[in-house]
Order: sequence, then C-alpha cells, then structure tokens
Amino acid sequence: MPRAWLAQGKADAVATHAPRIGFNARPRDERPAFSLDSRTRRVLAIAGLVAFGAAWGAAIAFAGVAAAIVCVTLIACAFCVRDFRIGVMLLVVIMPISQSYVFPHEMFGITGLNPLNLVMVATFTMMVMRTAGEGTLARLVPRPLAWLYLLPLAFGALIGAPHSGEIPAIFRDLELIFFDNAFGYVRDMALKPATFVVYALMISVAVARSEKPEALLVPMLASVAAMAAVVLVFIALAGISISQLSGMYARQFLSALGMHANDLGRLYAVAYALLLFMWDRTDRIGMKTVTLFAMGAVVLALLLTFSRGAFFGFILVNVIYLLSRRQGKTLGLAVVLIPIGLYFTPGAVWDRVTMGWGQGADTISAGRVDSIWLPLLPDLWQSPIWGNGLGAILWSKAMLTGQIFQVSHPHNAYLEVLLDLGVVGLAMVLAFWIITWKDFRRLSRDPRLAPELQGFFEGAAAGLLSFLVAGMAGSSLLPAPEQAFLWLAVGMMYGVRKKLAPRVPAHK
Repeated sequence: MPRAWLAQGKADAVATHAPRIGFNARPRDERPAFSLDSRTRRVLAIAGLVAFGAAWGAAIAFAGVAAAIVCVTLIACAFCVRDFRIGVMLLVVIMPISQSYVFPHEMFGITGLNPLNLVMVATFTMMVMRTAGEGTLARLVPRPLAWLYLLPLAFGALIGAPHSGEIPAIFRDLELIFFDNAFGYVRDMALKPATFVVYALMISVAVARSEKPEALLVPMLASVAAMAAVVLVFIALAGISISQLSGMYARQFLSALGMHANDLGRLYAVAYALLLFMWDRTDRIGMKTVTLFAMGAVVLALLLTFSRGAFFGFILVNVIYLLSRRQGKTLGLAVVLIPIGLYFTPGAVWDRVTMGWGQGADTISAGRVDSIWLPLLPDLWQSPIWGNGLGAILWSKAMLTGQIFQVSHPHNAYLEVLLDLGVVGLAMVLAFWIITWKDFRRLSRDPRLAPELQGFFEGAAAGLLSFLVAGMAGSSLLPAPEQAFLWLAVGMMYGVRKKLAPRVPAHK
C-alpha cells in the first residue's frame, strides 16, 4: 500500500474519531492491556524451566532411563524447529540403539509412539518445511535406490500380503511376528524396514546443506560407543562366564537386548570397518584417540557375541585394510601384533570358530543345511521369477508341513531374497548394493573431502563387502536393524554427492 494512502487513512481516522483497524490501529503512545517487561519474562522463563526440570526429574525417578530418553527426545524435537539437522544428528545417535529393548518402544502406553518415531516425524516435517520450494524433495530419492531397491521391496509386500492369513499362529504365540492381517503384514514387513531408507535420505539432505559434512562423524562415534556399551554392560551385570556365553545353547542370551547375537556381531563388524579406516586417515590426534578407544570397545563387544559370521567379517575387514596399505611399516606392525592377538585370544573363541570342523557342512552351519536350506529348495520353484512375497518362509510348504524349524528367516540373506523376490528381485537388490559399493570407493579417493570422511567411505566399502560375505549365514539384503551403520553411510554418500555436484542455473 502506498505511503500516501496510509497517511490519508490516519488523518481521516483522527478527524472522524472512528475506530481504527489493522496493524497500525493502536497509536504509538498507547500500550496493550496486558504486557510484560523483560525482567518478568525472564523470571517466568526460568520458572518454566525449573518446573519442566522438576516434572521430568520426578518422571525419571519413577520410570528410570526411559523417562530420561523421552525428556531428551522432546527437547530435541523443540530444537528441530530451529534446525532439522539437530534432529538428524540425534537420529544418528539413537537409530542403532533404538532397535534394542533398552530403548523405549512406546510412550504413555501407546505402541508406535516412541522417541525414535517422534524424532523422525519432527525432523522430516521440519526438513520439508525448510526445503519447500527448493526442489529438494523432487530429487530426494536417487534412481538406483528407487528402482533397484524400493520397487522390489514394495512389490514383495504387494504379492505377499494376501498370504498373511496362511501364517501359522505359533509365530504370533512365540512373538516372532506381531501381525495377523494384511495391514499389519505390510506395516511390519515393508514400512518398518523402509524407515532405514527414510533415515538415510534425511541424512543426505542434512549433509548436502552442511558446511562440514564430517561433523556427523561425531554423533556416529557416540552411537558406536553406546552400542558397544550395551553388550558389555549387559554381560557384566549378568555375571555369565565367557565359556558359557560361547556355548551353542547360549546363542539366545543376547536376544534379551532385542537383537540376536549374530545380528549384533554383524553390526559391530561394519562399525569396526568405519572406525578402522577413519583412524588410519585422520591426522587429528583427538579424533585418532577417540576412534581408537571406540574401536577397542567395538572389538571386545564383537568377540563377546561369539558370532562366527561376525568373526569372519572382522577378519575380512582387516585383510582388506592390510591389502590396501601395502607399506613396510603397516605390514611390519601387523606381523608383530597379529601373533600377539592370536595368542591372547580366549580358548572359548577358538572353540566357537572351529565348531563342527571335520563333521560335515550341516554341523558347521549349525543345522542350517539339512534343517532349513535343503527343505526350502522346492518352494523356490513355485515362483522363481518374481518370488513369493516378503517373509515367504512363514507360509512355505516346508514350514506348513513341518519339514523345517519354526524360524522366521532362512538364515541366508541370498536365499531369503531369492525365495521372497525371485531371480529378478535378487538381481536388482544385488545391483543396488554393488553400485553403492562403487560409490563408496569413488568417494574414498575424492581429494575434495576431509581425510576423516575419505576414511569413512573407505571403511563403508570394506564393511559392506564383509556384510555381503557374512550374509551367507544370515541377515538380509533388505533393510534390517544390523544395517544401521550401513544406511548411515548410504545417507552420507548421497548427501556428499549432492554437495559436490555442479550446480546448474535454473534457466539452463
């Protein structure tokens, strides 16, 4: 509105004594009916903080750690309003540990309303609001991820949902699944795993909008340390001996944490790979020291899982490291340290590693060959091209006729995808991971990145390779909790690629 119009309006209002409306209705010398001076506002703010602290202090006294986590979550959500990247950093810390039972999975008695989901929703909402109009969301999902990974996942859920009623009730009784209809099937088999993909995409946006992407490595170190501490503290409080922990009948001991020992072992193997190459690349003494201590805690936790797949992945990561550092100093140090490490390795570890040697493939695989893999082979031929749907082992003929154990997973990542998504789905998913591995390798040699970030991507490539090899004895090629650090690396990779991509003017 022109200034002359405003001046004329004010003059008319004064002349006629008519009530004024709008932003300039109140004269400057008038004060609102209710106002607070700065001192009063400060006192009220302090009082509010004290009341908030007292309320949550009482809640923590009654509910323990869960209430503390909820309190931190709400504070973090408030900070997300200012910058969604704060929420992303918190997600990096809590995503791995949120899969365990030490993390609250519900709030106020409402299942699904938990700190992880609350932070994810708040962070995603603020991310959308902050990037609206920039075209960020239109380019959010890279093509390989959309066509080679998410499409098979969605198709598998689509063809598997009608079979949800065929799943034996024993799986619900044993709490191996938590659904009894098609909606619950899609929620648990497709939507929940897809949260890892959403997590990676939010990381990519935060990295692309950050001046120093390597700053996200700090919350990653905190997350790794927390995950290692979970197992170490749990075993220390349980008072179980190493020899008992390594026994075949103690494989479910760590399941009380919410993840099987084998899954925890694979998670630690990937984390170790990230830390090892970051430690090697960084020149900063502080980062080198913190990474070294975190690496030691992760190795100890990995050993205590007594997961042979994790052991093999750990060895493979170290072999990759030595082959990539063909220097006299590094090889000489390895020649000295490896025999010392082998000498001090507990006998229980050797017993676990050599279990079943000389007794046949079925014994070495802990019964997987004869009791799971071979009986499932006929089910592969029912739909070899596009598979039988996500979680098809639950209603497979081998399961319904009692030929296999009551397990919800084939204990082989490749057999699982072949059974669920067929030959086409397996080829697409493997293509996605191969492309991702190549991208990790490419960024690990990019001189535009900080040394720590180059080491992070080199470790991600090594960790992914070890994960794919260890998948012969379990886990999944589709999203799973033990892939938390892998999806962190995927998100970092997409974000760095966007940040380094040449910016093309809008008119071109």
